[in-house]
Amino acid sequence: MKRLFLLPLLALLTAIGVKAQSDDLSQPLVYGVAFYNLENLFDTINANGKYDLEYSPKGAKAWDSEKYWSKINNLAYCISRMTTRNTPEGPAVIGIAEVENKGVLEDLVNAPDLKAWNLGIVHHDSPDRRGVDVSLLYNPRLFTVVDVTNHTLVVPDNPDFRTRDQMCVTGLLGGDTLSIIVNHWPSRLGGQERSSYLREAAAELSKHIADSLWAIRPNQGVIVMGDLNDDPQDKSCAVALGAKREMKDVGPHGFFNPWWSVLDGGKGTLAYKGAWNLFDQIIVSGTLLRQNHAPLEYTSCKINDFDFLYDTEGYRKGYPRRTFASGSWLNGYSDHFPTMIFLHKAKK
Repeated sequence: MKRLFLLPLLALLTAIGVKAQSDDLSQPLVYGVAFYNLENLFDTINANGKYDLEYSPKGAKAWDSEKYWSKINNLAYCISRMTTRNTPEGPAVIGIAEVENKGVLEDLVNAPDLKAWNLGIVHHDSPDRRGVDVSLLYNPRLFTVVDVTNHTLVVPDNPDFRTRDQMCVTGLLGGDTLSIIVNHWPSRLGGQERSSYLREAAAELSKHIADSLWAIRPNQGVIVMGDLNDDPQDKSCAVALGAKREMKDVGPHGFFNPWWSVLDGGKGTLAYKGAWNLFDQIIVSGTLLRQNHAPLEYTSCKINDFDFLYDTEGYRKGYPRRTFASGSWLNGYSDHFPTMIFLHKAKK
């Protein structure tokens, strides 16, 4: 594992932070931070052999330009709706999962519904055998990228295992340093219990990255986000990462998971056999909580389950309207709903 920061980087962060703080009056007081699993956003070119054939014109899904651009425009429209009265420019950052390459993200941010936002892209090719990666989109007017590191999950008892790298993007939000660890943890292939050790290992890696960040900047905020393939109460989130249900139980270098109560209320981000799961989580560190005197303070969370994202008929009625189901093209969006949290910049 390479070192996350060097002393010159620390000096750079401090220098840029002072400059950004002087411009605070022109910045909003509320920032949105979002995550969205885009469900197999592949281009139409088979560049990965048998793993990529399915999403090509000659593959089982007959993935052609018409379907590709329809999906791009659908996703762009969905993201463009992620605005609120307090965040009229949309989220400051959007973590992304299940994208094939940087090119599909360039097409996405240049789609008509998003082009005016002028979103920046952070992307890295992962060793995942299917060729899907995590990435980060950001609004350069709100978030300044300072450093990016990528971290490969190594499982000693399973040396041939490959999954998505964890991407840690550190930058300045409202003049304060914030690190966002974007994840797509291993799937439940083979069953939830049998595969749990892989997600627990992924959670431990996220915790290690956070601890390494705090070793350099103890007071900075850290967000762990992604499609975790587990719910808040599962062992990976609740034990390995240590994300607590109650805010009062979280120390500065612990984690608070606001999605427990959302799932308890019957809402989720994906559905399977009539039951909801909430895999798409955005988990905040104690250094982003009011009780720890955070300059950037977590305030609330929401699922962006817009009406147009739901299936309206058939056995999937009420589920997220995905791109394909039972081999048929639905011209949908994703099998996951996007999620968002809000951070408030404390006045000085």
